Amino acid sequence: MDESNESNESDAEALKHLHDGGDYRRLAERTADPEVLRRLARAEYPFVWHAIAANPATPAEVLAVLSTRSHSTWNDNRLLQLLAAHPALTGEALDGLVDLVAVRLRAQDRPYAAVLELARRPEVAVERLNWLGHQPGASTWLRRGITRALAARPDR
Repeated sequence: MDESNESNESDAEALKHLHDGGDYRRLAERTADPEVLRRLARAEYPFVWHAIAANPATPAEVLAVLSTRSHSTWNDNRLLQLLAAHPALTGEALDGLVDLVAVRLRAQDRPYAAVLELARRPEVAVERLNWLGHQPGASTWLRRGITRALAARPDR
């Protein structure tokens, strides 16, 4: 048995022995097992969702599921920022995140950090970012941040 299979098996076994939110978070930070990450995404702890979204091994479908989770404005905005920065979130899932961030802007939730992360991603169209900057809830500060992030992108 190779080392990655042993790790995946031990992480799957660890799921049976989680006692508190800290155990969930530590497992979410270290595991590379997609099934374990899938199961952890069902946890009710927003800090576990954050750890999953920050984990580079998290697959896109788990990230997409996390984008539907909601707890509080601060936690939701942090989660959106982490999702927007995750390199595995691409294509339709990334486009869906842009739409979700627009909804949060219109709700006056100020997901500005997520918008700026999206603006750093070359695969997000400039038109979509400008559209975000003109949603109700967007500020002049945010539009300037979008402009700066776009200027720094490698595709410009």
